[in-house]
Amino acid sequence: MIVGLKGSIEYKEPSCVHVDVNGVIYEVFISLHTFSALPKSEVKLFTAHIIREDAQLLYGFLDESEKKLFQRLIKISGVGPKVAMAICSTYTPSQFANVINNKDINGVKKVPGIGPKSAGRILVELNGFDMELVSSSSSPHNQSFNEAAEALEALGFKKEKISKALSACEGEDTASLVKGALKLLQTI
Repeated sequence: MIVGLKGSIEYKEPSCVHVDVNGVIYEVFISLHTFSALPKSEVKLFTAHIIREDAQLLYGFLDESEKKLFQRLIKISGVGPKVAMAICSTYTPSQFANVINNKDINGVKKVPGIGPKSAGRILVELNGFDMELVSSSSSPHNQSFNEAAEALEALGFKKEKISKALSACEGEDTASLVKGALKLLQTI
């Protein structure tokens, strides 16, 4: 299983990139977000290696949370790698976490190739996954968000309500996020 590649870019286009790793050139399918953030020459990609009867395909991501989103999406019945990449190209992981959190079926239907039935199935299957997406990033704000969510969960609040309350808060540190969320949770 190939979980990552580090090498020089030989060729790139919006849907794929060719990466030279010590003389072996790999074709890696990428999202539009990854394409726009690609460096000029050297690249390190997190990859999802999909093996089928007729092909071995690599899907690459600069951001590990985007890879987690992709891998979670392809586990849903009726969602293959192409649809998962369309979602990753349409939304960043944090934007898609908001779509999941708000149960925005129209937001999911905006993705090319997804109809009403698939959009509903995706929202049902990913219920609660938004917290995992937001907490998977390693920035200090997201770490505070994750700690605040754990504290509120320990107090007995449900993940769904915690996620809504924390997304409305504007604190930077854990304490201010918990305070703001507690005020909002009293009104919910």
